[in-house]
Formats: sequence, structure tokens, C-alpha cells
Amino acid sequence: MALEEALPTLFILAIAMLCLAWLSRQLSVRTQLVVYFATGSLDLATLAIFLLLLPGVFVHELSHWVAARLLGLRTSKFRVWPKRHKDRIGLGSVSVERGGTWRDSAVGMAPLITGSVLLALVGAAVFQSDLLVEQLAQGRLLDTVGAFFDALAKPDGLVWAYFLFVIGNSMMPSRSDRQPLRLLLIYVALAALIYIVVGLPIDPVTALLGWLIPAIQLLVGALLFVIILDVFVVAGLFLLETILARLRGR
Repeated sequence: MALEEALPTLFILAIAMLCLAWLSRQLSVRTQLVVYFATGSLDLATLAIFLLLLPGVFVHELSHWVAARLLGLRTSKFRVWPKRHKDRIGLGSVSVERGGTWRDSAVGMAPLITGSVLLALVGAAVFQSDLLVEQLAQGRLLDTVGAFFDALAKPDGLVWAYFLFVIGNSMMPSRSDRQPLRLLLIYVALAALIYIVVGLPIDPVTALLGWLIPAIQLLVGALLFVIILDVFVVAGLFLLETILARLRGR
């Protein structure tokens, strides 16, 4: 597959990831505000978002732990419980010894990789989420939304939708997960520059893209499913938050 043929899919993937990251943040904030306005308790607000995403939080931290162990790094203090740190909330953590840029980056990105694989597999197998991408690409927005609701109506559709919801909204790297990536991205950029300048053969890259793009398209479909689900949930939470805020005189 030529690089120019793969670029649109890679671009859509990047946009979908950014949208999901923003929606995940909104989901966390709106859930906490709704519970806080309803109860007046900051602790209950923190507990609410933790319980909502609990299965995804466990998968996130387990991914860190498994990746660290596979890479020969010592682990300790596996925690799945919310803890507030000034302006942010940690829903879980795993203490892992330092292993250098490459291993630290792999451990940090493990939840995103695990979550992406799970989303692609469940989205394609249960909801045929790749059809959402085809309909959206054809400009059939109403058909896309209709297909989304048809997927929810399938047997156990709501259960699997919740699975995608918690995985998708828990897999994004935290601030500490992203720290080793800066140096790694510099290394990758330099390696790519050298590859281009030296004029090394492009065939291995195109072969890799040919293998990856179909999997990425499945992932994009699943991400689109989660994004649509998030939009409805966040919109509902925002409406409820506005009502509760006015009742409390805010």
C-alpha cells in the first residue's frame, strides 16, 4: 500500500483519538459535577466516576503491570482505587521501576495498545462497527446514527456497549504515562529523517502499512461507536448538570 493511500486512514485515526480523549475528559468532569451538585460531596463525586469506569480502570492498570513484567521490570503497589491529586484524580496506579526510554514508553502506552485491540475486536465482531465508517464516509449521517442504535438493540448489545464505553474512556495515557514518550518521539523522528535522507527502500514500510491499515480501519469504526456513545452520555450529563446547578442557585 502506498503511503499516500494510507494517510487518510491514519489522519482519521488521529482525529478520532483526539476526539475520544476530549470526550473522556468531559465525561469525567460532567459525571463528577452532576454527583457533586446532587449530593454536595466531593468524595462521592470522585467515587462515582471511579465506579462508572471500574472495569476499564482495572484493564488499564493490569496492562501496565503485564507490560512491565514482560519487559523484565519490577512492579509493586498495584492499586485500583480513586485518589485525588489537587487538580486531577488518579483512578489507579502501578509502581514500576525505571527501564529506560524504550521500555518506559512501552509500559506507558500498554493500556492504549490493549484498549485499541479490545475495541477493534469487539467492535467488529459484535457491532460491525466498520460499517459506521463506510456510512459516515459516504455522508450518510442519519444512517450512521441509525446503525449505532441498531447495534445497541442487538442481544446483549447494551452489555457490550458498556464494555466498549469503559475500555475506550479508560485507555488514554495519563500524564505520567506520557512522560517517557517525548524522548522516544524525538528518536523516531530522527530515525525517519535518516531513513528518508539516506534513501533506504520504502517497500518494508508499505508492506507494514498494507498489513496495518485494515486493522486500523476496524479500530476507527470502534472508536466512532464509542465517540457517538460518549456524545449522547456527555450531552445528557451536561443537561442534568445545568438543571442541578440552577436548583442549587449556581
